[in-house]
Amino acid sequence: MNQTLQNRTRMTDAARSIAPADCVFQNALVFHPFTCEWEKTNIAVKDGIIIGLGDYEGTETIDCKGSKIIPGLIDAHLHIESSLLTPGEYGRLVLPHGTTTVIADPHEIANVAGAAGIRYMLAESRRTPLDIFFMLPSCVPATPFDKAGAELSASDLQEFLGDDHVLGLAEMMNVPGVLANDPTVLEKLDLCSCIDGHAPLLSGPDLNAYILAGIQSDHECTKAEEAAEKLRRGMYLMLREGSTEHNLSALLPVVTPCSLPRCSFATDDRHADLLEADGHIDDCIRRAIAEGLKPEFAYRMATLSAAERFGLHDRGAIAPGYVADFCFIDDSEEFTVLKTVKNGVIVRDLNYQKPGRIDAVFSCRLLLPEDLKIVGKGNARVIGLVPGQIHTSALQFPIEPEQLPDFDRDILKMVVCDRYHALGSGVGLVHGFGFTHGALACSVSHDSHNIIATGASDEEICKAVNEVIRLQGGMVAVCDDAITALPLDCGGLMSTLPYEDVCERLNALNNAAEQMGGIASPFMYLSFLALTVIPELRLTNRGVFDVLAFADVPLFEDGL
Repeated sequence: MNQTLQNRTRMTDAARSIAPADCVFQNALVFHPFTCEWEKTNIAVKDGIIIGLGDYEGTETIDCKGSKIIPGLIDAHLHIESSLLTPGEYGRLVLPHGTTTVIADPHEIANVAGAAGIRYMLAESRRTPLDIFFMLPSCVPATPFDKAGAELSASDLQEFLGDDHVLGLAEMMNVPGVLANDPTVLEKLDLCSCIDGHAPLLSGPDLNAYILAGIQSDHECTKAEEAAEKLRRGMYLMLREGSTEHNLSALLPVVTPCSLPRCSFATDDRHADLLEADGHIDDCIRRAIAEGLKPEFAYRMATLSAAERFGLHDRGAIAPGYVADFCFIDDSEEFTVLKTVKNGVIVRDLNYQKPGRIDAVFSCRLLLPEDLKIVGKGNARVIGLVPGQIHTSALQFPIEPEQLPDFDRDILKMVVCDRYHALGSGVGLVHGFGFTHGALACSVSHDSHNIIATGASDEEICKAVNEVIRLQGGMVAVCDDAITALPLDCGGLMSTLPYEDVCERLNALNNAAEQMGGIASPFMYLSFLALTVIPELRLTNRGVFDVLAFADVPLFEDGL
């Protein structure tokens, strides 16, 4: 008898109570996302798989004492790099919050290190019990205009297609390329049958064409009307709640009993300190319930809806043949995960393991004050921050360069320095940070991950940027001659420190930024200001980029 048949026979005998289970979780109140009902029963587990519910004998028994148990939580879309943690530390942080599976897009490290970055993430994901599945980065670089650390073609992605932890193609951000039938884009769309989208504000015939190309989901909706149109056209909707992307509340009205199977939660980009303080998908559930969503609907979105979207038919429910991933939750309206069970074993304290690392590339020269000089005057394009969102507004202000920074109108200089090819720096203007002194700089700037900075003086901006270069990657705050930093020694994106240390340093950075008079979560806002696929204005090492026009534009309207 071959091993597969032996295993099937052993599992079948246990399911029929002919042989004992490994463990039986007795007296549980189990949530069934198939029907959104609860059942008082026992859960029998063998070899990390649920073999049945009901009366079973087991080698070990655990009395759940009537506790509510729901399936393990699933994040439908995220970038582990945005937590600033390596995959192993990410798992150590989110598992106690009930998350047992995540769908990750490694396009951040891929923009820095190409295929080697993907291989790194796959290897490091094996350091954690958390199940990390990957979608292959579709846009490296994010647009044809960008020049980052690598370029990935369809043929470059081929090597990963046979990996069990690769599910499909990640967010297709090159909307113009899709609509124009760009051959290089079409080659990537032909790689996989499971394709995630990225189409902020796309509507009407262009949305139809985008979906026709085979793209199935979107996590960039910011308004209910946009989300409703995409649901009606057959897309899966991921309700996002990250560090700066607060979209969940606005989108909840589209979640109905009919749309529930098409809706799931995503965190996309959450720093480690927010994960530690507020939680992960458990935080999304709390927020949804507080906004009036029926708890059972929230549980369904966080489990089975996400699993079914990606064809993960072995998880997302507590049923025979499913992976034994589930959570004990409290009986209050607040929703708290009390215990996480992964592969049939209660998750205890996970110890820090020093991760491997991937080197960063820093071929840039030190920044000088004269590099920040603005030539010209008149009506200037100014990037406007939008609170709680990563899209920006295209503002216009009459500008006299010698009057910058303009604290009365909250207009600061910002700069993006090419860190790969020494191609120079782009200088622009930003409104909304609120700083009256000091500067911030970091090597996390989606998706190219050049060095990005803003501040209240040219000297402080240079000081912050040059400290990032000295560290070979990091986040830096310069305030009153003091430098606060979090080194990001893994690709310039992630820290190899334990998550507790990363959170402590993030808190110090945020405290320094607060002393500068600025907004909350300034580093996350800053990191997105170079992302050339989110409307409206962005800044690259080339200068100002108009996303709607999909073109570089001069800082001043008259081109001076």
